[in-house]
Amino acid sequence: MRPAWQVDLGRRWTEPHRCHHDIEHLREVLTALEILAMDGLVFNARVTRRAAWFHDAVYDVFRDDNEEASADLARHLIRGTTGERIAAVVMTTKTHQPGDDPEAVALCDADLAVLGSGRQRYARYCQEIRNEYAHVPERQFRSRRAETLTTLLEHEHLFASPQGRSRWEAAARRNVDAEIRQLVPLNSV
Repeated sequence: MRPAWQVDLGRRWTEPHRCHHDIEHLREVLTALEILAMDGLVFNARVTRRAAWFHDAVYDVFRDDNEEASADLARHLIRGTTGERIAAVVMTTKTHQPGDDPEAVALCDADLAVLGSGRQRYARYCQEIRNEYAHVPERQFRSRRAETLTTLLEHEHLFASPQGRSRWEAAARRNVDAEIRQLVPLNSV
């Protein structure tokens, strides 16, 4: 029998409004954590896997506090220091600036791994994000998305760990740069 928190989270990850932040994304994050571990990144796998389950447990495009709500859910469903630790790791996904916290580094890198995926997966990811924000007018979506991605590219590194950078950084930068060019045609700059 599965723990109550797993049943609750399983229901949340399959909510019908989710296009990218769904069970497939969770599976990809969990797989990326395994890859990072195989590549030699050291982190507490139990805590980080649980944090992965909670990191987008609350996801609503009309809210700006999804990470806080997800962290609160972790504290509620997993009591004590473990719940607090998971909540702290979850909160780092708001900015993807994990500092030197090994579990946060692993989760943030795994969460962004889709950026370094192959062209077809990245194109599907872009469409999933657009579908989640279908209520936003096209021009506004393109402008905001390009701004977000441009800010991301301004960071020295997209990935916090040497393993994440080695595995995904180059492809992620190519993918994000190509998406920005699609979002903002040259004649509109």
